[in-house]
Amino acid sequence: MLTPVLSDNWDQIRSWQLASYQRSGGYDALRTALRMQPADVVTAVKDSGLRGRGGAGFPTGMKWSFIPQDNPKPKYLVVNADESEPGTCKDIPLMLASPHTLVEGVIISAYAIRANTAFIYVRGEVLHVVRRLQQAVAEARAAGLIGLNILGSGYDLDVIVHAGAGAYICGEETALLDSLEGRRGQPRLRPPFPAVAGLYGCPTVINNVESIASVPSIINNGADWFGSMGTEKSKGPTLYSLSGHVTRPGQYEAPMGITLRQLLELAGGVREGHELKFWTPGGSSTPLLTADHLDIPLDYEGVAGAGSLLGTKALQIFDDTTCPVRATLRWTEFYKHESCGKCTPCREGTWWLVQILERLEAGKGSEEDLETLLDLCDNITGRSFCALADGATAPITSSIQHFKDDYVAHFTNGGCPFDPMLSTVFATAGASA
Repeated sequence: MLTPVLSDNWDQIRSWQLASYQRSGGYDALRTALRMQPADVVTAVKDSGLRGRGGAGFPTGMKWSFIPQDNPKPKYLVVNADESEPGTCKDIPLMLASPHTLVEGVIISAYAIRANTAFIYVRGEVLHVVRRLQQAVAEARAAGLIGLNILGSGYDLDVIVHAGAGAYICGEETALLDSLEGRRGQPRLRPPFPAVAGLYGCPTVINNVESIASVPSIINNGADWFGSMGTEKSKGPTLYSLSGHVTRPGQYEAPMGITLRQLLELAGGVREGHELKFWTPGGSSTPLLTADHLDIPLDYEGVAGAGSLLGTKALQIFDDTTCPVRATLRWTEFYKHESCGKCTPCREGTWWLVQILERLEAGKGSEEDLETLLDLCDNITGRSFCALADGATAPITSSIQHFKDDYVAHFTNGGCPFDPMLSTVFATAGASA
């Protein structure tokens, strides 16, 4: 069931070093790619069915094909390594354990779109990852894998590791471009799209770490091999991040379409003595699911059919001790804090969402507050520059849908029924009634 592809060399001694990576076939795919025409590399990725692993699931090869090759301006490849979605933790372990997997993917991908400069935009707080990437790029440059006339092919490429300054909004691709250009990270109005006018107004491809890191295995083993795993429309292996109330949290690489029930079996199940209450399929910006959804395929279509989004495949597991109101409030506080403030629905809306949720969580809310909360979400969703506001409303609307009784219990009993101190009071009051 498990398919170690991206994580295949993570258990090797000093897996992050070039010598270790090459012992397991590292950079063989680059040599193969450089013997191909760039357009053929794009076709191979397109035929593989690889879809963007950053959340949206857009076909990677198709994204590459949007770059206008008749445009005389330079082309750029930008890797979005600004992983900061609450619960999402797949790209940082990948870059830490095997940075050369990403670097090799960067060189092949840049060659495919005919770019001579590539940027890896990594979250500045993870300094250990920044240093490891810088070390990997330096090793690759010293070995003639980056620079002028790579492996005698006539192809030149410079790879730059850029550390961000710590803003969640820079995970949005156009805000990332503004940040790279030295401006405050804020989403851009589109069109024009980055493929036409991206970094420095030039044609630009922006891909997630896992998307780019998947490219060497496709070139090495073929599009059919990659497409043989996963489901009909969501192909290949991928990294699922399990965190929260699970016995063995961590990264689980498996074909797209595995179910949470199967992953929980591999991870030892929900922590002993407790049951699953709710979970996120793709980080905190995706609608919550419950134990009723344990058997849905974890692919883009299966999760969408259940009313949520696969997103970054960040499976946060919450057991029956968790208050959904409190969890939702914590997430909403994060989105309020990280809103860039460019558009009114998000800047003002997230502030009001926190005010109402705080009142409800403290047991001082009312049925009217619940209605106002849903009305606010309705007025925010789909009306902002980027998806941050939509992500802020998703856990709120879904938690009310699945756990309205828990919300009502807060203002009926004047406090959180999951608070150990108050639970005793509520139980005594119920017995005396």
